[in-house]
Parts: sequence; structure tokens; C-alpha cells
Amino acid sequence: MCRLFGLSSSPLRTFATFWLLDAPDSLSAQSHREPDGTGLGFFAPDGTPEVHKAPMAAYEDRAFAQEARQVESATFIAHIRFASTGGLDVRNTHPFEQQGRLLAHNGVIEGLDELDRRLGDDLSLVHGDTDSERFFALVTRETVANGGDVSAGIAAAARWTAGNLPLYALNIILVTPGELWALRYPATHELYVLRRPAGGHHGSRHLDHTGSHGRMRVHSPGLGDRPAVVVASEPMDEHPHWRLMEPGELLHVDEHLHTTSRLVLPDPPAHPLTLADLRPTAAASQRTG
Repeated sequence: MCRLFGLSSSPLRTFATFWLLDAPDSLSAQSHREPDGTGLGFFAPDGTPEVHKAPMAAYEDRAFAQEARQVESATFIAHIRFASTGGLDVRNTHPFEQQGRLLAHNGVIEGLDELDRRLGDDLSLVHGDTDSERFFALVTRETVANGGDVSAGIAAAARWTAGNLPLYALNIILVTPGELWALRYPATHELYVLRRPAGGHHGSRHLDHTGSHGRMRVHSPGLGDRPAVVVASEPMDEHPHWRLMEPGELLHVDEHLHTTSRLVLPDPPAHPLTLADLRPTAAASQRTG
């Protein structure tokens, strides 16, 4: 299953070190299928989005994913991909960038021909083959239609998708230089949020998160003395206040680290998919472990 991670310390910029594949494979890890791509997104001081990503088609790409990458930003997004749509190509690797925003997705959306028709001229925003980037283009389109309101854009795009396309899961994280959004829909995959005080649960620790399945690790000494909000596919440390987001919940973290949540998709998808409905590669990408 793809792994999502998002972090905001806004308005303060902080240094964080990311290992997208934390350690060399153990015998246990070798029993699992290798990831198909890794990506890290953040923002320069002037707000320019920066993305480091690579498909996992060669040893050199694996070395890229295991290398420690220290970057500074007020918001971060990271993704480990198990491909469901689109080949092993950097243009199909998350996160994607559109109009200064970054998005990563875990799930499967089918009916892409219908989605392409819905996008019309906005299909020009899409440079790869994935359902994820197409959904992002729909978010961008709906955000423009709602006067630049990203929350309204995500909600409108998700509602149309849930009502019109075969859907297995639609978990996303979207970031701008100072804000973060996360959507969990439906209950297929988990997505957790942690409002982390300065120093964490014990009040004196830097951030050091490690995923149990995705092998992603994030380390930030700066968060020993400043708060942050973290969103991830799984709880990544022992902090007791990780909260599982509700199915259909849209979370927004603003530029002052204030969080709001609302249920934007109270109903199940009109055309729900099960693992048995998916193509073998898509089904494999969505299994946990």
C-alpha cells in the first residue's frame, strides 16, 4: 500500500531529514514487493515548490530513496508509491505539482476516460498516466471555480469523483508553502493526524518518526521547541494522541497551525470497488504490509 506523510510547522520553517526507505532490506523486508517510487516535496523560502522523486526501476533509484535528505520548509509532503496506474516513470511518481501546490494520493480511481472528459482543457495539467494526477487536476479546476478556495476545491472534486467514478480509495495530502490539507475517503485505508506540541508528548524531544510498514523515517531536531501537525498513513511513534481521521473527513491546517475538520463526504461512493474488482497490479498496490 502507498504511504503518505505530511507535516506543517507553519509559520516557522524547520529543518527535517527524510529517509524514504529507512534501512537496507532485512530478510523480512525482502519478502515484500519493492516500492515503485519515492518522492519528497517542500518549498523554498520564496514559496517555490521543490520536488525530489524517483521511480524504483533501478539500483541507483533505490540508493536515492535510502539517502538522507535534509531540507528546510514550513510544510513537507512525502510518498512511497506502489503503482496501481501508470508505469515506472518519474512523471508518474508522487508528489505532483500544479499551480504551486503539491499533492500525493493513496488509492485507486477508475473510469479515467470519463474523468478526462470532465477535465476538458484542464487535462493539459496532467503530464503522466496516473489517476492521482488526474484527480489533482480536478482539484485545481474546482479550486479555480471556487475563487481559489482549496478546501472547497478538494470537496467539490471528491464529491464529483465519489458520485460518478468507480472508486476504491481516495486518501490525499495537499500542501502549499504555509498550509496543509488531508482527506480520508472512504474507510478503505487509514489516515492519522497528530497535533504535536513542542517537544512531543514528553515535552523535551525532537521529532523522530519511523513507519512500521512503509519504512519511511523523518527526523527534526527543530521540533523539540516548536509545535507541528503531522498526517500519516500510520502512527509513526508512541505518542498517544494520534487520531484516526473519519471516513469522508477533510482536515485543514492553516498558516498559523490552526486545524479545522469537517465531514465533506458523509455517504459511501456511488460505485465502490473492492480488491476483487481491481486489476491484479492495482489490487497488489492496495494491500497492507
